[in-house]
Amino acid sequence: MSAELYKVLECPEMGRYGVASRDLRAGEIAYEDTPFAIGPSVGSAPLCLECACPVDGCAGGARCPRCGWPLCEECGAEIEASVYHKAECELFAKHEVKFQNVEDSSEACVQLDCITPLRVLLAKEANPDRWNAEIVMMEDHRAERDGNAFWKADQSNVVAFLRDSCGLKDRCSEELIQKAIGILDVNAFEAHTCSLRGLYPKMGIMAHSCVTNVAHTVHPSKGYRLIARAAVDIEEGAMLCTTYTHLLAGTRTRQAELQRTKYFTCQCKRCLDPTELGTHFSSMKCQKCDNGLVESTKPTDEEAEWKCTHCEHKLKGALIAKAIQVMQAEIDELAYMEYGPERLESFERVFKKYRSLLHPLHFINTSIRHSLIELYGRIPGYMMPELPDILLERKIELCKDILRVIDVFEPGKSRSRAMLLYELHAPIVVLAQSEFSQGSLGGEPLKKRLQEAVRLLEECTEMLEWEDPTTPEGTLADVAKQSLVQLKRTVQVLP
Repeated sequence: MSAELYKVLECPEMGRYGVASRDLRAGEIAYEDTPFAIGPSVGSAPLCLECACPVDGCAGGARCPRCGWPLCEECGAEIEASVYHKAECELFAKHEVKFQNVEDSSEACVQLDCITPLRVLLAKEANPDRWNAEIVMMEDHRAERDGNAFWKADQSNVVAFLRDSCGLKDRCSEELIQKAIGILDVNAFEAHTCSLRGLYPKMGIMAHSCVTNVAHTVHPSKGYRLIARAAVDIEEGAMLCTTYTHLLAGTRTRQAELQRTKYFTCQCKRCLDPTELGTHFSSMKCQKCDNGLVESTKPTDEEAEWKCTHCEHKLKGALIAKAIQVMQAEIDELAYMEYGPERLESFERVFKKYRSLLHPLHFINTSIRHSLIELYGRIPGYMMPELPDILLERKIELCKDILRVIDVFEPGKSRSRAMLLYELHAPIVVLAQSEFSQGSLGGEPLKKRLQEAVRLLEECTEMLEWEDPTTPEGTLADVAKQSLVQLKRTVQVLP
């Protein structure tokens, strides 16, 4: 990492945080970071403890030939080359700690919750200098954790298991194990398709905001190395901001998640604004007047009253929360439907159903749009060449609506933007081809339409090139490059 690109400051309100030590251009690497430890996320389904691919946790599933814990067949055949599983494997084998088969490999496997804290403890023993220099001062919020349900679960599921079953009683105190668990809960970042979490010391220093200016990628092929880039131009001295929660969730959801897992209330400009920076991402349509929007009078307070912007209509915060809970449950149910036409049509029905209740850019509508974008062009009866013009225009509209939100919450160069640009270019091209074949589009208008798609792909490929080639995004980068070459050739032969 280039030391001159960021520096660490400290204040009583925020603790340690990073600022740019000079002007950064959008796309420029701000810092790189290697994980102190990496392993399964809390609640992960059974996965290979070496490469993290999904495995069968039921009886008969692939196991490590030495310790019997989950390992895919390929990694099991190359056990001598094990990097991540090696240390815990020796411990499990020595103390005959057995993996208990599960009944459903699609559900959370609580046995794996011990793996990442164990790897932190083993990394501390193997690299005490880095632990003392980068990890030990990380916030673990032990005071807030003491006595709560999560602490008690950790105490029984992880602490006692590691000390008693795994033979760490003489090596690790209860306090040390709890510290490792707390540091992970507060500071770890999801590292690979949401199945792994990594403890990245430099990333952990960065301030949280619900509007980011730093984008990061994790590279499994490089030891899960994290590379953070400026998403937008950043001036010298400006705070470097990442997010500790899901940016496309509403304020109530983000605040609840941050309070539950990170033990603080976010006071960023988005959280303090009832309109979420003009997007109305959490606003409901007033049912008492024609033009009003119902917004929270204090977004950071879940019990605050909600009020219409045009009339005197008011609602209790609990009522809004209940309405959102019902809507979200209906959407979650659709996610379990078979991947096919009925699923797509059900999402469209629900989208239409909520039209009179929610602002067009509401986060519920945004989540439905994401599902529809994924389905249009990929399922039988709705494959891209089969889509009529009206549905091609529908997919274009869906993409542009989400981009309006992304441009506010995650501005500049980001993975989210790259993926949406790829989704957007395809219906633009197919629609242009359809209108050309019908004789309604040709000449310069056709060329301009295809040039627009070229620009989208150029921007998309620039950002996807930063992704690791072993990830789905990295694979898409190659596909996008090929599409760009072909599209450019088409444009070149047009008169």
